[in-house]
Amino acid sequence: MKFTAVTDNYLYKKAYRSGARKSSRTVTVYVMKDKSAGYLKKKHPLKIKINRIGISASKKVGGAVQRNRAKRVIREAYRQIDKNLGVKTGYIIIIVPKTECTECSMKECLRDLRYCLRSLEMLGENKQTAASAADQNPEAAVPSPEKNDAES
Repeated sequence: MKFTAVTDNYLYKKAYRSGARKSSRTVTVYVMKDKSAGYLKKKHPLKIKINRIGISASKKVGGAVQRNRAKRVIREAYRQIDKNLGVKTGYIIIIVPKTECTECSMKECLRDLRYCLRSLEMLGENKQTAASAADQNPEAAVPSPEKNDAES
């Protein structure tokens, strides 16, 4: 699923100034409630609340190649976290990579981003919990058909 990007500079400034913040070795995450989430929900084709994601990599991170790699890695890490664990919706999330993000592996960025989102209480219900429970115990998920007494 493609994400909605934060395009307005004032939203970045507002998130930096008044949003909740958590840092790790590779990323810093700012989270703020999205005031226009209701309006965006009406415009969305599926009529669901969404998060607006902003990734801000400054020149301190490195050259253009390093900044783009950091943004790609963070975007994929967020996508995996949202797919596997679920992220609460209706928020503006700003993710700022640090210089260590260009040198680390995808797993390290994923771990750090998950740590920051969990500390900010942004991780929702696990989307795959119900599906994996049904896979492990299929009899509990689907009721078995009862035998017909007329056939016996």
